[in-house]
Amino acid sequence: MIEYSMQDSTMNPNNSSAETIDDKQFYQLGSHLLHSIEVALEAADDALDLDLDVERQGGNVINIRFKDKSVIVVNTQPPLHEIWVAAKSGGYHYRWAGTMAKPLWLDTKTGKELLSDLSEFATAQAGAEIKVILI
Repeated sequence: MIEYSMQDSTMNPNNSSAETIDDKQFYQLGSHLLHSIEVALEAADDALDLDLDVERQGGNVINIRFKDKSVIVVNTQPPLHEIWVAAKSGGYHYRWAGTMAKPLWLDTKTGKELLSDLSEFATAQAGAEIKVILI
């Protein structure tokens, strides 16, 4: 497995403090991540009356439908140990770069952090500020 960490906001496969994770840990981390996303979006919807539809499909996919009919899809990719996000702004692949104590998923192209990106994408598509955090 290739590990990545942040260095000058870019991915660097040669300098990593990430813990290697196995399939079971990926499943646990992915499940926790998806649950956190659901909770954050449902809380934002309740607080801001955004008319969001947050739907879990098949256990590893979340479809987030916005009032303007746009969608964000978040899903786990177990064979690759990645989280994929499809939003209006494009498609993104996030690879594990954290530790069990400090989970971190970074975009394989930009090095940006998953929850920060997802908050930005959801805010843009909802027209109101949404903050997605791990619970």
